[in-house]
Amino acid sequence: MADLNAFKNDLENDLEAGRRAFEGKYGAEINELMGLSLREIDEITPDTTDLQTYDQLIVLLKQASRHNLSQAQLAENVKALGSVAMKIAKKSVSLASIYFLRKTIRRR
Repeated sequence: MADLNAFKNDLENDLEAGRRAFEGKYGAEINELMGLSLREIDEITPDTTDLQTYDQLIVLLKQASRHNLSQAQLAENVKALGSVAMKIAKKSVSLASIYFLRKTIRRR
């Protein structure tokens, strides 16, 4: 029974954290990214790397939203996930604009 209670507590905490992420700074970006189809994601690489990276990118966005990271910090974290994550992020209009905004700032 103790394991079930721990499970329920963990689930409640995760659900609350997820709600806060969707209501946070990058909620729209999370929704847009989660709206990508499996086909759109699979177009990036021929193996399962893209799906694993897609999942990591969503987790990263949720954390960035909950912690109110700046766009520059978010862009750096997406880049740290690698080229597949950047390609996935570019499929989201709002995330692509953050990436390109950061790239433009560096040129100045």
